Amino acid sequence: MTAEARPASPPLTERQEARRRRILHASAQLASRGGFEAVQMREVAEAAGVALGTLYRYFPSKIHLLVATMQDQLQHMHGTLRKRPPAGAGAAERVADTLMRAFRAMQREPHLADAMVRALTFADRSVSPEVDTVSRLTTAIILDAMELDRPTPEQLSAVRVIEHTWHSALITWLSGRASIAQVKIDIETVCRLIDLTAEEPAG
Repeated sequence: MTAEARPASPPLTERQEARRRRILHASAQLASRGGFEAVQMREVAEAAGVALGTLYRYFPSKIHLLVATMQDQLQHMHGTLRKRPPAGAGAAERVADTLMRAFRAMQREPHLADAMVRALTFADRSVSPEVDTVSRLTTAIILDAMELDRPTPEQLSAVRVIEHTWHSALITWLSGRASIAQVKIDIETVCRLIDLTAEEPAG
């Protein structure tokens, strides 16, 4: 029996969801203190108060766990952004403000950010569903900032380029190859693509 062959899992019970949340919290806490290397499955299980076998049933590997941790962090961030929408007169400004707020949240927890980004980088096809969920959440955050419900294909293409740039900027900052000021310039520059796709066709 392989993980790939399993049918879609049924929704988690309240107790299972609480256990999953404890695991994700433990993962985030360990990563915050020591980064990628500090997240060891046995230590996560102990911190979450679950058996090691139970942990592996929820998350087949450390990469699955850390990508799910990023998903959880993005969901929390999305909720915060909806309560306090981004500032800015136009869509490009609002998206840039949103992504810089997300970046500053990562900046406050650099070890956690590094662990999650490394997991995304190392993820293979077995982690595709989790990686896709992270991508969909990032897209939703950007579309919310754009105030768009039904984006055009051109707008979705611009969003993908913005996502790639944000992810790349995060990697270069984490590796010490870019300053926060440079990240801000790059994000503001790529967000101008939104204005280009928003232009109405003539006629």
